[in-house]
Formats: sequence, structure tokens, C-alpha cells
Amino acid sequence: MAAERGARRRLSASCFWLSCLLLLLLLARRAPGAGAARSGAPPQSAGASVRTFTPFYFLVEPVDTLSIRGSSVILNCSAYSEPSPKIEWKKDGTFLNLVSDDRRQLLPDGSLFISNVLHSKHNKPDEGYYQCVATVDSLGTIVSRTAKLTVAGLPRFTSQPEPSSVYAGNSAVLNCEVNADLVPFVRWEQNRQPLLLDDRIIRLPSGTLVISNATEGDGGLYRCIVESGGPPKYSDEAELKVLPDLEETPNLVFLKQPSSLVRVIGQSAVLPCVASGLPAPAIRWMKNEEALNTESSERLVLLAGGSLEISDITEDDAGTYFCIADNGNETIEAQAELMVQAQPEFLKQPANIYAHESMDIVFECEVTGKPTPTVKWVKNGDMVIPSDYFKIVKEHNLQVLGLVKSDEGFYQCIAENDVGNAQAGAQLIILEHAPATAGPLPSAPRDVVASLVSTRFIKLTWRTPASDPHGDNLTYSVFYTKEGIARERVENTSRPGEMQVTIQNLMPATVYIFRVVAQNKHGSGESSAPLRVETQPEVQLPGPAPNIRAYPTSPTSITVTWETPVSGNGEIQNYKLYYMEKGTDIEQDVDVSSHSYTINGLKKYTEYSFRVVAYNKHGPGVSTQDVAVRTLSDVPSAAPQNLSLEVRNSKSIMIHWQPPSLATQNGPITGYKIRYRKASRKSDVTETLVTGTQLSQLIEGLDRGTEYNFRVAALTVNGTGPATDWLSAETFESDLDETRVPEVPSSLHVRPLVTSIVVSWTPPENQNIVVRGYAIGYGIGSPHAQTIKVDYKQRYYTIENLDPSSHYVITLKAFNNVGEGIPLYESAVTRPHTDTSEVDLFVINAPYTPVPDPTPMMPPVGVQASILSHDTIRITWADNSLPKHQKITDSRYYTVRWKTNIPANTKYKNANATTLSYLVTGLKPNTLYEFSVMVTKGRRSSTWSMTAHGTTFELVPTSPPKDVTVVSKEGKPRTIIVNWQPPSEANGKITGYIIYYSTDVNAEIHDWVIEPVVGNRLTHQIQELTLDTPYYFKIQARNSKGMGPMSEAVQFRTPKADSSDKMPNDQASGSAGKGGRMPDLGHDYKPPMSGSNSPHGSPSPLDSNMLLVIIVSVGVITIVVVVIIAVFCTRRTTSHQKKKRAACKSVNGSHKYKGNSKDVKPPDLWIHHERLELKPIDKSPDPNPIMTDTPIPRNSQDITPVDNSMDSNIHQRRNSYRGHESEDSMSTLAGRRGMRPKMMMPFDSQPPQQSVRNTPSTDTMPASSSQTCCTDHQDPEGATSSSYLASSQEEDSGQSLPTAHVRPSHPLKSFAVPAIPPPGPPTYDPALPSTPLLSQQALNHHIHSVKTASIGTLGRSRPPMPVVVPSAPEVQETTRMLEDSESSYEPDELTKEMAHLEGLMKDLNAITTA
Repeated sequence: MAAERGARRRLSASCFWLSCLLLLLLLARRAPGAGAARSGAPPQSAGASVRTFTPFYFLVEPVDTLSIRGSSVILNCSAYSEPSPKIEWKKDGTFLNLVSDDRRQLLPDGSLFISNVLHSKHNKPDEGYYQCVATVDSLGTIVSRTAKLTVAGLPRFTSQPEPSSVYAGNSAVLNCEVNADLVPFVRWEQNRQPLLLDDRIIRLPSGTLVISNATEGDGGLYRCIVESGGPPKYSDEAELKVLPDLEETPNLVFLKQPSSLVRVIGQSAVLPCVASGLPAPAIRWMKNEEALNTESSERLVLLAGGSLEISDITEDDAGTYFCIADNGNETIEAQAELMVQAQPEFLKQPANIYAHESMDIVFECEVTGKPTPTVKWVKNGDMVIPSDYFKIVKEHNLQVLGLVKSDEGFYQCIAENDVGNAQAGAQLIILEHAPATAGPLPSAPRDVVASLVSTRFIKLTWRTPASDPHGDNLTYSVFYTKEGIARERVENTSRPGEMQVTIQNLMPATVYIFRVVAQNKHGSGESSAPLRVETQPEVQLPGPAPNIRAYPTSPTSITVTWETPVSGNGEIQNYKLYYMEKGTDIEQDVDVSSHSYTINGLKKYTEYSFRVVAYNKHGPGVSTQDVAVRTLSDVPSAAPQNLSLEVRNSKSIMIHWQPPSLATQNGPITGYKIRYRKASRKSDVTETLVTGTQLSQLIEGLDRGTEYNFRVAALTVNGTGPATDWLSAETFESDLDETRVPEVPSSLHVRPLVTSIVVSWTPPENQNIVVRGYAIGYGIGSPHAQTIKVDYKQRYYTIENLDPSSHYVITLKAFNNVGEGIPLYESAVTRPHTDTSEVDLFVINAPYTPVPDPTPMMPPVGVQASILSHDTIRITWADNSLPKHQKITDSRYYTVRWKTNIPANTKYKNANATTLSYLVTGLKPNTLYEFSVMVTKGRRSSTWSMTAHGTTFELVPTSPPKDVTVVSKEGKPRTIIVNWQPPSEANGKITGYIIYYSTDVNAEIHDWVIEPVVGNRLTHQIQELTLDTPYYFKIQARNSKGMGPMSEAVQFRTPKADSSDKMPNDQASGSAGKGGRMPDLGHDYKPPMSGSNSPHGSPSPLDSNMLLVIIVSVGVITIVVVVIIAVFCTRRTTSHQKKKRAACKSVNGSHKYKGNSKDVKPPDLWIHHERLELKPIDKSPDPNPIMTDTPIPRNSQDITPVDNSMDSNIHQRRNSYRGHESEDSMSTLAGRRGMRPKMMMPFDSQPPQQSVRNTPSTDTMPASSSQTCCTDHQDPEGATSSSYLASSQEEDSGQSLPTAHVRPSHPLKSFAVPAIPPPGPPTYDPALPSTPLLSQQALNHHIHSVKTASIGTLGRSRPPMPVVVPSAPEVQETTRMLEDSESSYEPDELTKEMAHLEGLMKDLNAITTA
């Protein structure tokens, strides 16, 4: 009983653990289509038979074999599998029938035995490529590597031994060369006796016999014999004579030189090298100019005569080998190249794969070898032909799409190159879907639609199954196939709950069938109904022209050739050849009817890029890739630049120069040719060559105190270019001392101006010490803040950019190559701003009288700016102080300065030149620059010349459009509006934009949908989008030069559907019938204050009466106020005007005034140009006639709209003040005038069609300190004020105003408005493009760059964007405006008027409250 209970317990435990194991296996089972399982344990399920990978591979594979005629050959092959495989053989790709073959038979292990190999000149039945094929019926088939069987041919001598002689101690060579496959069967005889080979006598791999250190015994008759199975083949006999030493020494010669070899890794190579001469030469070897040590190396052996043997070759042995023979009298050398190849090897072999039907799999295969191997794939012994469902990806990998049951089997990757081949295989098992477990399965997904259809991708969306309306834990599989094709593919969602998939890599104009299946934890549910979708067609345009090549034919011409496109899609009508110089943006084209063209007139030694586009009846096709080629070089076409001479001492002169301009070099500069001669007479010219890129040369050995002329010419490989003009310099009479530093300068004088100090000096009294230059130090209180070094010839310098009224200390030191000398100190105080006199300040402790400035020179004339590119301008000028031929023969130099006026505070840049032209580089594209030139000769300088202007060429935009925002259109959830700002680096006039959008941010850019925008519009709307779908947007700007970079992707999710039970294609943009819901207006939406709807949709009688009372009250009060204002406006007297003018005068023209703090003034505001904040300014009560030309009105009806379809009385009815404003917020100035305040925007400060985002706000802004003409008064009651634009929001909150085009006007115009009311409902949607005007959300909010847009409408509050508004006028202009005003009010009168208006406003508030 105890034993029985123990057995039962063990049985129960076993059942428990077995149940646990089955449960784990069920949990580990992968969902259908969830991915491929790599080699290892297969997925299992209850009730399903376990399938495992079956070992099936070759134990032995055939190898390359050399045989001789009549012999027997065995090609080994053995494969392993359970059960045992069936072995067959292929020869040259065809199966051999071994049953009836009496010479070839299959051995038990699978090897192939060939007896009595046949081989003749016209019959070679056994020679070829053999392959072993192993098959297991229930598994599949695998093939071995291919092996080459070579049969040695009939003996033929390509060279035979010839009679020769050799000096004792030297080497001899006897040739006997046969075809390569017979070399192993060659042997030698001496005097008809077999010759024994040793270290002194060797046979080379070619069959040649080498005898080193010859002795008398080596003389005799020699012949070689080939024994290859048949009767032996003998060569001719040749006699070798050994000669004694002679007195006459023969020349050193090679008897056998090395030749280039190709060997495989692991093989051996012999590089023959045999030399003869007296005395006997010694042989040594070098590899790549590095000596080889054959004594210490195990793999390198020096054979008899000097040949080099390399065993077990590695890849590092490849290179150039030099054989050097040296006998003490002379040296000779020969070279040969050793190239190393490698058989294919697998870096990564294919792995076994488990998969389900409809899945996509990839067999990976990485190989290496030299030459690079080619890869082909075999399935069950048959070649895999690439198709739509079998593709070679990433060069070597095999991708199988949409698996079916017949795809099971063994797949092999076969790599092959010139050296050999190799194979590696893997097994694919297609698993059956496991039966569903107990539990409810999901029903079919609902409303499967294609939300995006392109030429090569389709995006599917659907709704959750009716059985699981939430569907948070459901995953989905999308099955699809071409119409009429049985092979189905599957694409799975990336996470649970996701209900959209984008199917990529589809074919254009092709019908696909889609169905969707949902899965839960119990298994896969029902399939949706098939959805038939056709991709969009592509225009049948030609493909790229293949094999485009370009090669130079001369220094100015290039020939381009190409072939007919493979996919012509019809007859090719012609080609267009585009070419462009590298570094420029100007592409030229020429029409060509043939397949080649020669372009002439190109620049010398300049790189050009070429591309070809084929045209058919549909238009231009796909462009080829650019090919770049450079024209041939030529002699330079210009002389070197900026030649200068520096006398070093009495016998040497240093020459400096710069290369010719890059456009005139016409090739790499290989050197320079210097010519010089004495200037006193036409003496002989001496030439000196300077190689490389050296730009200076010291000419020594000259005569003392003699004038020399110098000129320099540039060299290329083609010859010498033109030389510079002669430039002269005179050597010193005696050498100066440079063993010590210079002495102190003999004088130092300073002349301070407002922001600069002119420093002049004289050289040290001791002229026998070399002075290389002067160092000027300066600073406030200390001379060590800044240091400037000038040339030794210079005698004055202007220190600029100094502070006015500041005390500067200045030091001057002479220096040479030894160091700096003793400093000389001075100090000076710069003049104040108000000092415009030219009287020199005294110099503290000045021991010398200031030296007056020398007579200035005439400035250069005829300054011209020639535009060369987007960043380069050449400046040329003439100098009237030069002779007519304009040749510079003295030491004068020119200073070129340039700047741009954008921004206005840009500083000048300077450069010096010694010729009458200068190349200014590094400029900005599409920018206007001004240039001027001055000339300096010794201490004399000219003033700046007349300015020349030049605008650089345009360049493609180098920055993307900025501030990209996306919002949905009010009332139309399927329509969105994209806004943006121009790129900061437009580099030219923007001619349009391209908007890209997609639902997949990682998709290739050619898969994004394109929306072009023509012109400089900054807004665009896109319609018919899918609801509740994230979209990504990018924008690209273009100008006349091309496309700029794309902006970063901006995400936007369209609004959700009106009802969860409706699909996107069932929704309407608005509800019209009963039970419809208003469009989502956002959380900021408030009903209009002028009237509210009752719950039943009609206004109540009480609300109508209240509305009538308010309208009548406001009208009466407005009339009373206008009458009072008109009466007061007639009470202007001359005394008031006099008091006004007297109070507004100031010595410095300032517009800030002091006065009685009790004066009441209107809160006049102006918009600051830079910070977009409201500031108070002084304002005359009367409008200036100049300032009222083009006012911006208070409502949008006063602005000329793009699409004006609104009735004007709508805006007039709403343009009334609400009761929310404080009493002090009313503009008394506006009331006094009886007109609306107006804001002026100058044309130049705000470009037309500036894209601005509508930003309503319900916040009120605290009033800032405002000023009247004569008072600085802070409003004690904190009256609130805001911009005019805020009141526009009261009228049309949530709508975009049309673009306002404002003419140039006065930059200052005061205005005041009440606080911002709550926003009203939208009334209309203006046609896009439009440019809404903005109110300001908050005064001190920083402006952020928005990268991600959320759901919203144009009426919602969003962060503000920069708005360009005018800046304040100049002080003098403001003063003039105040002085020209014609009315003023006494403080008491103004106070009374304000009190009266406040009472009227309280009455109005009481009425509206009741």
C-alpha cells in the first residue's frame, strides 16, 4: 500500500509539472504574424505536433582537382541527415546519369569515381565543374560547392633551353616553360642523367632551371622532360659552358627578372630574380621601399640565385617587391607586383527560421573575399529568381514576402568569386496556427477605409469590433495581396489599441485587396470584409540614362556620353544635358539628340558637374546622378599678385608675392620663376626657380647700394604663365646691426580727437640698428590694454573707436628680430562730444614741436564693383597720380573698405592691395555692399574715394521657413491652415514654398504628399483630411536659385469625430439639422453679449427689450458727448496757444517736460518697434495732416479685405463700448476730437502680407505712464488701457481679418482704446491666403518658437508672434509736431470736462445694469 501511495504521489507530481509545462508553452505561443522565431525551440501549442529543425549538411565537399589523361579521379562528397540522404552529381549544371555509365560510378559514401580520364584536343568529356546534390524526400535538397576538374593537356614547350656560358661563381639560367598544368610533371637531365636538385640548383615554378655559384662540374648538356601519363616529351639539348675569370669586367645584367603574380591566401609564391656580372652580385629584396630580412623570417626564403620564396601568403604580403643586384661596381633593380586574393568566407551564415503563413522573412548572409564575391540563393537545389515576393536586399540577404506553405525547405547562400566558392544553408518551417483557447473572440473590425492613397503607399484606418468597443487590448493584423495573386502578406500594428497601419512599397496603378483581423488573448477573430483599393498611377516618364561618363578633351572642353534609359516608357524624343561649374549656382543646359556631346568654352582646370535627363512624349524623366570632372590644366593666364620687395641688408632682398587668382591659375601651381637684373643697365637676367607653394624667396649675393628689378611668374605642369611687372628695390650701402634691439624713437606726438587719437613719430636717432616695425600700445590709464604693430616705413597711425573725454596712455616701441626696444610714453585726453573744434590739445612733456600732416594724395577714381558670385565682388579703380599707363613703380599701397547697410550699425572691413584691383570674398548672398578706396604712400594718404555699390548674386535659401504653426479651420474640422514665416537666410527673393505632409514622420520624403504655394504667401489651407489623425508637416522655401532646407516636422492631430459611432467619411463639417452639435469652439468660447439664444434657439422677449433699451441709451449718451465736445473745441484762444508753445520749448530739443502733476492727460500710447510694448508719449490734441493719410480703422470693415462679403452695419452695430471698462479707460482725447483714434504704420517698417497669428486675450493691461506736453504724471487710479487691436477682438473674436495693406505714413500716431471685452462667436471665414492682425496677449510675455501645434482654431488664444511696428520719431520731429499744434486746454477746464464725462459714464453703467 505504501509503495502504491508513493507511486500515486509521483504520478500526481508528474501530471502537475506536465500541466505547468503545457501552460508555459501556451503562454509562450506567439500571435499569428507577430514575427519570426529564429533557430531554437519552436513555438508549440496544445494539440499541435512538435516540429524541430532537422540537421542536414555536408560532411565533405568536393575540391578542385588536377588530373592527367588516363588516370583515375575521386571527387569526395558526404552528407549527414536522418534519414540518410540520396546523393546525385551535376556536371556543368546538368545531372549525371550514373546508372548506365561504365567509367563514372557513385561510391557508397556519395563520392564520384571516374576511371580512365579521357582528354583530347577535341574531346574533353571529363573536364568541367562538378557539384554534389543531397536530397531527403520529407525535408528538401541541398547542394555542395562546385569543384573544378582540370585534365593536364598534351605537353607543349613555350620555351626551351639554349646554349649559354657562365663565369665561375656566377649564376646560370636554362629556360624550359610548359603550360601551367604540366609544371608539376617537369624534370631535368644533365648529360642524359637525372639532375638532382639542392640548395644550389633549383627549379622555378615555371619549370626554369637556375644554377647558382657555378663550378666546372656544372658544364654539360641539359634538357627537360615532361612525363604526364603518356610517353615522355623531351626538349632540345643545350650546352652550358663554365668560363674562367677574365680581366675585362662584364656589365651587371639580369638573367631572370621577377614578374607580377596573383596568389590566394595560404598558397606560396616565388619571385624569380637572377643576375650575372663580375664580381658576382649580391641580391637583396625590398617591399614598398622597406628592406626585407630573409634571415630572421620563417616565411621568407632566399633561393639559389637570389629568387624570393614567400610561403603561407597572407593579405599583408600584397605589395610591390624590388629585387636589387649590387656587385660593388654598379647596382641594378627590377620590380614586380604581388596581388593576394581570398576565397569567399562567411561572416554571417543564414539561420533556421520558424514562421507563419503570410509573414515576411529575411535570410541574412554576410560574406567576404577578394575579389568581392557575388551571392546567389538556392531553394531546395533550385536557383531563386528575384521577383515581387523573392527579393535580394542589402546586397546579399534574401527576403521572402507573404509566405505560403510551399515556401518550406532548405535555403542556401552561395558565394563565388574568381578564386573559389562556398555555400551555407538554413531551414524554413511554416507553422500551423494554433487553435483558439476557450473564450470569446473579437468580431470583425468595422469601417475599414483607406485614409491616404499614394502611388506607393496606402494608409488604412478602422474602428474597433462591435464585440469590444473599447479595444484597448486588441492587436490587429492587416492582410493584403495584389488582386489575382494567391500569396497574401501581413502587416501588424505596433502596439495594442492602435487602429491604423501604413502599407509601404506598393506598386503604382495596382489594385490591392485588404482585410483586417483583430486578436485578443484568446486568439484571432473574424476578418473584415475585403477592401479593394487602387494605388495612384505614376506618369510614365523615362528613367535615368545609364552609364553617364564625362572626360576632358582639352583645357576648355569636356565630352559627356550616356546610354538609352532601360525604362524609357516609350520612345525617347531627345535628351537635355545640364552642366554647372562647381561652387556656382548657375546651371546651364543644352538639347542633345544623340548619346554624346562635347561642351566647349569652359574654364580651364575647373571642375564641372553634369547630368542628363531623357524626354519622351510625357515630358522630362528621372535625372541621372551628377558626375563631376575637371577640365585639363594649362599655363596660368595671369601673373602672381601683390609682389613686394623687402631689403634685408646690403647683399640680399626678400621677395614676397601671392598666387594668381584661383580663376587664372588653370591648374595646380607647381612653382614660381623669379627673374631679376640690375636696373642701371640692361644687364643679364638671372633666373631662380621656387618649387611647391612657397610664396617668398630671399635673393642673396647682390651688390651693395645697387638697384635691382624683379619679376615673378607662376608655373604649372603645362609651362610658365605671364610675369608680373618689373618692381625695383635698392640694397643698402652698408649692413645694419641686428644683434641688439632698436633704440628709443626720437619723438612721439599725439593729436586727440573725439573718438580717435592721431599718433606720429620719428625713427631712432641711431640709424645703424635694424628697425622691423613699431609697436603702439594704448589704454585708459594704462598702455597695455591694446597693442598694434605697424611697418617700419610708417610714421603715423590713427587709433580709432575710443571713448570721448577719456584719459589714454600711449607707448611706442621700435622692434626687430631680436626684440622690442625702449618705450616712449605720452598721454592725451580725447575731446568731449560737444567739442567740434580742430585745435590740437597740448602734449604732456612733449620735447618736440608737433609735425604737421603732409599734403594728402589724390583719392582713387573710377571705383567699380564687378559681381562675380554670391559671395565675391571684384573692386577696380584708377589712380590719377600714376602715369598714363597706370604702372605702380613706388611703394604705395591701396586700402579697400566695404560694408553693408543692413544692419545700419555694421562696421567697415578693410584690406590692403598693391595693385589696382582687389577681390573681396566672404560676402553675404543677395546683399548690397558699398566700397571705397584710399591710397597711401609713405606718410601721405588720400581721402576715401567715391563709393561704388554692388549687390551679390542670389543663393539657394540656407535656412528653413520658421515659426511653422498648424490650426484647424473654424467649423471645418477636415480643413487645416498652415502658417509660417520666411526663412531668416532667404538669400534672395522667395518665389514660393512647398508644404510636405504625411501621417508617418519616418516615411521617405518622396512618400509625403506635396502642396505647392506660389509667391511669397505665408499661409495655406489643406482640405479633406482624416479626423482624429496625427499629421506631420514640413515646409521648404525656394527662390530663383533652387530649394532651401526643410523645416523641422510639426505635428498636428485633427479634431475628433462628432460621434464615436461615425466614421470620418460619414462626418460633416457642421450640423444643420435638429439634434446637431455646434462645432467645437474651444474652451475660450463665450456667447456674444449683444444677445444670447434661448434653449430653444430663439431670443426671449426680455432679452430683446433689454437690447433695445441699451441701444437707445448708448445712442443718446453718444450724441450728448459729441455736442459737449464740439462746444469745447470752439473755445480755443490765442493765449492758450502761446502758453502751450512756451511750455514746450527746451534747450536740447527734448520731448520730456515738467509741469503741474495735477494736470489730467489722455492715455496716448505708441507701439515700440522692438519689444512690442505700449509706451506713453506726448501728443498734440489736434491731428497732424501728415499723419491722417492712411489710418488703420477700428473695425475690419475699414480695411480693404481680400474677400469682403460682410455687411458694414454688422461691424458698426458691434463697435460700441461695453460696461466692463473702467470709467478712466475712456479716451478723453478721442472724445474731444469727435473721431476715432487712428494708428499709423509706415510702409518700410512692416512688409505687406506679413503673416501674423490671431491672438485674442481677455486680460486688460495696466496703463503705463503717459505724458502730456508739459507734465510727467502717473495716473493714480490705475486706469486700464489697451491697443486698438483688442477692440477688434470685441467685434470679431475668432475670425481672421483680411490683409491690411498700409501706405507709408508718419511713424507716430497716438491712440487709446478701452479694455479688451470677452471674445464673440465667429461670424465668417475669410478666404485664404489671409493675414490676420493681432492684438497683444500680454505686454511682457516672451515670444516662443512653436514647434508643435495642438488642436485649435483661428479664434483661440495662442502665443503671440513678432509684429513689426514703427518706432518713435526723432526728438526734433516730436517737438515740431507739438509746436505746430493749434489747441490747448487749461488744467481746470480739462478737469471739469473729465468730471462731467465720468458722470455720464456712471449713468450709462446704471442703465445697462438695470
